[in-house]
Amino acid sequence: MATVPVTDATFEAEVLQSDVPVVVDFWAEWCGPCKMIGPALEELAVEYGDKVKIAKVNVDENPNSPAQMGVRGIPALFMFKDGQVVSNKVGAAPKAALQSWINESI
Repeated sequence: MATVPVTDATFEAEVLQSDVPVVVDFWAEWCGPCKMIGPALEELAVEYGDKVKIAKVNVDENPNSPAQMGVRGIPALFMFKDGQVVSNKVGAAPKAALQSWINESI
């Protein structure tokens, strides 16, 4: 499965009501570190398949979701399980570090 674009309108259905753990990447087009982790998140989305959903929320186009989550810097990654935040991480990291964070959180 590829990463899933999520908007303020679909956040509840795609993230909070998901049957599987969801990693939400709050990002923006102009953000260099966001672009650095983008390809790693795409690869991880394929590797995890149906076990973990990786969602991407563009903060410029969808200001409500990041505001509700208290996002102050991007990239900001949040792990949701059963509609609750179980872990979060701010800033870019190599693929191996992202994978190990996801594994610890699920």
